[in-house]
Amino acid sequence: MIAEELIKQNQRIKKYYHFQSTIYDSTRWSFLFGRKLILEEIAKQTAPKTILEVGCGTGYNLKKLSKRFPSSKILGMDVSKDMLEIAQKKTAKNTTIQLIESSYGNNSNMLEEQPDVILFSYILTMVNPDFSKMITQAYNDLKPGGYIAVVDFYNSKHSWFRKHMGNHHVRMESHLNPLLEDKFTVVTNNIHSAYLGVWQYFSFIGKK
Repeated sequence: MIAEELIKQNQRIKKYYHFQSTIYDSTRWSFLFGRKLILEEIAKQTAPKTILEVGCGTGYNLKKLSKRFPSSKILGMDVSKDMLEIAQKKTAKNTTIQLIESSYGNNSNMLEEQPDVILFSYILTMVNPDFSKMITQAYNDLKPGGYIAVVDFYNSKHSWFRKHMGNHHVRMESHLNPLLEDKFTVVTNNIHSAYLGVWQYFSFIGKK
């Protein structure tokens, strides 16, 4: 039953991003806030040897990670082939970046080495109900003393907006933070307001 739910979830995401990949970079700048901030917060904590971004999409963060951490090995994982094809074009000349087409959460021992940092940027609120498995997998995959970094939607006081985001497969119910706080030692955990409070997003750094 769990395997069937995971397959259906991956199919939904692949179908959703088949079109969204074509407009992703031209539209997401207007509401995926905090992506620059989370990279700055990572840099304050560590100089990672290996970084894994789960749900790397079109490679927006991968390029910025490679500039900020030029000596780091950077792995970008995504279940969407359409998104990865765009990421491949963006990062083809960068030998420090490796792309992996795969889901995440039930992949024990799939990585050749334990990352120092695992980044989730606007992906955990889209994986329902498997967000908890992904957080647990990240804990298992990280090196001892490694860091999880998350930037994502938090909540909205407006039911119409939560419904709108639900139509785009995004759950906004403040549900991620308790799991992250329970699993990791909190380094930073900040909630930010967007568009005068229409919704909130959060940035979290936790240590294993």
